[in-house]
Amino acid sequence: MHVSFALFADAANLSQEGKLNILGVFDAVQVGQLPAIHPRAHLVVRLKGGAPDIGVHTVSLRWENPSGIDLWSSDGELDVEGVPTSGAEMDFPLIAAIDLPLDEPGGYTMRIALDGEPRGAVGLLVRAAPPQFVAPTPSGAMVS
Repeated sequence: MHVSFALFADAANLSQEGKLNILGVFDAVQVGQLPAIHPRAHLVVRLKGGAPDIGVHTVSLRWENPSGIDLWSSDGELDVEGVPTSGAEMDFPLIAAIDLPLDEPGGYTMRIALDGEPRGAVGLLVRAAPPQFVAPTPSGAMVS
C-alpha cells in the first residue's frame, strides 16, 4: 500500500458514490499571533492498495513543528478487505478533521506512516502577522 497524495483542505467528504470531494486545498496560513490553533483542518490522504494489502494496517499521523518537536500524534487501524484479486489497485481515502496546534512560525510537517514505515508527509507554512504599530495618543486627546 502506498500514499498516492496527501494534503490539507478546508473540507473533504466521500459522496454516496464513493467519490472523494476536496474543497479549499492549502499549504500556508497566516495567524494573528502565536501560539494558535488552526481549527478543523482536514488532512486528506489517498492510499492505494491491492490484494497483497488485505488485512489490518496501522496508520500513524505525527504533527511536527519547525523545530522538529512533535505537537500531536494519533494512531488508527485500517482494515482492508474485498480487494479484487485481478491486480487492480483500489483507493482507500482517509479524511481526518484535526485542530492543528501552531507554536512558532515556519514549516510544519504532518508525517504519515503505515505499519510503522514512513509513507508520506504534508507540509504547512505558518506565518505570523507582523505587529501593527499604533501611535500613542495623549490622554484625553481626540483622534480622527
